Amino acid sequence: MHIFVSWPGFDRDGISTGRRLIDAGHELVLAPKLGNRKPDELVQLAAGCAGAIVSTDPFTAEVLGALPDLRVIARVGVGFDSIDRAMADELGIAISITPGMNAETVADHTLALILSAVRKIPQHDSSVKAGRWERIGPLTPGELPGKTVGLIGAGTIGRAVARRLHGFGVTVCFFDAQVDALSGAEKVGSLPELLGRSDIVSLHVPLVAETTRLIDEGAIARMKPTAVLVNTSRGPVVDQQAVFQALRDGRLGGAALDVFETEPPGADALRDVPNLVCAAHMGGISHESIDRMTASATQSVLDVLEGRMPDTVVNRNSVQWRG
Repeated sequence: MHIFVSWPGFDRDGISTGRRLIDAGHELVLAPKLGNRKPDELVQLAAGCAGAIVSTDPFTAEVLGALPDLRVIARVGVGFDSIDRAMADELGIAISITPGMNAETVADHTLALILSAVRKIPQHDSSVKAGRWERIGPLTPGELPGKTVGLIGAGTIGRAVARRLHGFGVTVCFFDAQVDALSGAEKVGSLPELLGRSDIVSLHVPLVAETTRLIDEGAIARMKPTAVLVNTSRGPVVDQQAVFQALRDGRLGGAALDVFETEPPGADALRDVPNLVCAAHMGGISHESIDRMTASATQSVLDVLEGRMPDTVVNRNSVQWRG
């Protein structure tokens, strides 16, 4: 069978990845996703493939309908919002993820973004490389001790971030309707309360209808004008243009974004936006996490194609019901 692989870090010769698939008699179709990918292009690339190990390729309803041989999509990561779940259920296509394998990596990255924004590391890097030595003035940084950090979402990643924050002398609060308690953190009663109290707001929620543009103009208006917004979840959770305009107007102190509404966002979208730290949706990526996630995705594809249903499949009931 043919296996479509779009994850850029997939090792074709790895003993737990590509070599396993080849030894099992499968043929790899390697097409790393390095930028925007259109549905029509995806259909052409994945045509005839029974399995897929993927990045954020747009598996829309139309794409899935045009791939009759497809039986399993293994998403390298935990978010599968780029896959039309309802159509996959209807067609009996298994969707697997790699749960828990990059949570600590994302938490590390979140702390790095917080510190970069508060300490103005990117601005100082550019300044020193340009021959300047701006230790005070507009580039004077802040510090974490005494600040309040608000976590929106207290799942696996949110909890890992909270553990790291405890060593920085901050007050941690969180808002999550599904979580009653978080060690060392105070649960607040509403999102507006968290936004108004926090010096740093960090997002750790999935992209669903209820969280789309969760941080919009109204939410920004509730935040302190000195606050820093950090997003390592999904780009559409934030109204990107509203955030950029708030930064330009001085109504928001800073933002650190690992994810964007369109990825990559392009240089024009980011031009002249002050106090903005950016990364290329790499919160969950490290050498170690790539090894763990791609090995897990490989195993999931092999399991499904060999008639087994692994725990990593999020729509296992629908797929099992359809036989």
